[in-house]
Amino acid sequence: MLFYLSLQRNLKIILIIMINKKKEAYKTISEVAELLNLINSKTGKISTHTIRFWEKEFKQIKPKVFAGKRRYYDLNTINILKKIKFLLKDKGMTIKGVKNHLLNEESDLDETNNISINTKNILKSKITKISKIIKELK
Repeated sequence: MLFYLSLQRNLKIILIIMINKKKEAYKTISEVAELLNLINSKTGKISTHTIRFWEKEFKQIKPKVFAGKRRYYDLNTINILKKIKFLLKDKGMTIKGVKNHLLNEESDLDETNNISINTKNILKSKITKISKIIKELK
């Protein structure tokens, strides 16, 4: 009887922890599949194999692997998975098309970073010119 009560108490604690899990926390593959609403049309069960397939196809999906072979996904990876699902399922794009789209997005980000670096350099040079003019005026 004591064993049963302690087991029941432990289950309650586990449930409380799961309910209070932070949004930013890593999620398991089944939690992500449920979040993405990846349901097998034949069985009606959550389909995690789709995510595993996408991991092989898209280099942007990098789950963390802790304790053996369990996959855990952070918020950034989940957002990439959402984008992939949207492009494949809703937009009807091919895997190759989605790959190209994601690669173009990455190159756009690189260009944005370069622009901000160039802007910093321009601002630095202008500030140095202004400081030289101020020193000359003094």
